[in-house]
Amino acid sequence: MEFKIDTKERFTVVMPLESVLSDNMTAELNEICLPFLEKEVKNLVLNLKEVKSIESVITKALAELQQSFYERNASFVVCEVGKAISETFEIEDITDLLNQTPTESEAWDIVQMEEIERELMDGFDMEFEKND
Repeated sequence: MEFKIDTKERFTVVMPLESVLSDNMTAELNEICLPFLEKEVKNLVLNLKEVKSIESVITKALAELQQSFYERNASFVVCEVGKAISETFEIEDITDLLNQTPTESEAWDIVQMEEIERELMDGFDMEFEKND
């Protein structure tokens, strides 16, 4: 599977260059995305602009990837999802599980908001521990 990877200041954009994401590409998608959790900039935006079709197993893998990122205090946002992909997400009942935005710019906004939220929650936890 071919990808374009673009590293920004606060996140990395991974864009599959395939028009079809088939179930047998699930392991490769994980191999591309999960190592970002070990990097200094952990946040990932998956841009699906080039993808025209996606199979069911890989949609579930996207939901699992998002959960893995959130468990490690990192953002995972899917953007530029076409109509056919969106319909597949609905059929597979994962629309509510994925953090999706129409554009890459809006994905960046989500990453920023989630970073602020994590900083506020970390500050809240520290104050709460001091009051014990």
